[in-house]
Amino acid sequence: MHLDPEVLSRIQFAFVVSFHILFPAFTIGLASWLAMCEGLFLFTKRDIYRRLYQFWVKIFAVSFGMGVVSGIVMSFQFGTNWSHFAEATAPVLGPLFTYEVLTAFFLEATFLGIMLFGWDKVGPKLHFIATVTVGVGTTLSAFWILSANSWMHTPDGFELRDGIFYPVDWWKIVFNPSFPYRLVHMVLAAYLTTAFVILGVGAWYRLRDTAHEASRVMLMMGVGFVSIVTPLQIVAGDFHGLKTLEYQPQKIAAMEAHWDTEKGAALALFAWPDSANETNHFEIAIPHFASLILTHEWNGELVGLKDFPRDERPPVAPIFFSFRIMVGLGMLMLLAGMTGLWLAWRRALFDTPWYHRFLVAMTPSGFVAVLAGWITTEIGRQPYTVYGLMRTSDSVSPVGGPSVLATLITFVIVYGIVFGAGLYYIIRVVRTGPEQGPAHPSHDPFATPARPLSYPDEPVGERP
Repeated sequence: MHLDPEVLSRIQFAFVVSFHILFPAFTIGLASWLAMCEGLFLFTKRDIYRRLYQFWVKIFAVSFGMGVVSGIVMSFQFGTNWSHFAEATAPVLGPLFTYEVLTAFFLEATFLGIMLFGWDKVGPKLHFIATVTVGVGTTLSAFWILSANSWMHTPDGFELRDGIFYPVDWWKIVFNPSFPYRLVHMVLAAYLTTAFVILGVGAWYRLRDTAHEASRVMLMMGVGFVSIVTPLQIVAGDFHGLKTLEYQPQKIAAMEAHWDTEKGAALALFAWPDSANETNHFEIAIPHFASLILTHEWNGELVGLKDFPRDERPPVAPIFFSFRIMVGLGMLMLLAGMTGLWLAWRRALFDTPWYHRFLVAMTPSGFVAVLAGWITTEIGRQPYTVYGLMRTSDSVSPVGGPSVLATLITFVIVYGIVFGAGLYYIIRVVRTGPEQGPAHPSHDPFATPARPLSYPDEPVGERP
């Protein structure tokens, strides 16, 4: 059996990056949620916000650690599996990754210890600053990583000499054409991912009739946030799609399984793309809607895949289905937010079991949507690593297929053990709930402090 090192390297990188992206997508939003909870505690002195903070910070700590570990492994793969790509793009991408370490990772690492262990050891303002700083660090990390990845999609500010990309204009490199749109889209996706986890946990507590005050706060804040941010995400996605159409028309054509160039193109709600015969089977489509969405004109012209050489087209089926999964989940998120607002207006948000079950089912929706979005983006870039300039087949390392397969199997086993243990701990924390603590708090580094209602320098008589 022939083991293609390119295919195996792509599978291995996809496996590692899929695991990794789940954790930043969660911790970016969770860090902001923690800052919000602590800020509300400082402002209102309501103990519920302190308990929510110390409940979610345990989950943040584990998720952050797993994100760091998976990210380090991913970066090594550039050298082991994609050495030609690393060599060619190092003058551009190397500094961007270095900036991410110097500005974001160092910032997070410096203040993370205060955030996790400093509640009883530093003043309230310093602890709050530490929490906010960690939140800023997670967003800065997304800034640099998305800048680097966006440059691979819309390269700019460079010159190509002897197969090597050399920087010419760093402003154009960092703020390449697709970067602002992708940054907004990803950060909002991270916030929605966290919001639906919080909503799902709060709804689960309501169904179990436990953690009453905490569940009410999580539901109220989560519904308000989702009902505002989901429409913003839909608008951001529309702008991102228009920019993609401008720079990567093949990707858009593949996302829509659109084969022929035509005006007033129909939007395929469902189809089974057949790349070999350049057609769709079992297609259910709405006339003119693809043109309306992508060009904002009823009879706007869309270029079809047949206008591009076969070796310039990305795989159609994975992009077509993953894009619809992402959009479908976005519509469900919008439904969840609007329904929650309606129930809150009817004063029934906390007493509607069917809605709570729906929110529990939606708990992983953000993670699935993020994965579907990245599958659409990254497979849609094929057959290139640097779009239009460097092919994936020219980027892979001269490593044998059996070696890549062996490391892939090792990654699957190790990740299954390590991240399975992390997920098990997170589930245990959720089952315990914010209103309960471990049997021996002194042995738990993330335990609720013995003096739960105040910081060390707060007069006892002023406790709420």
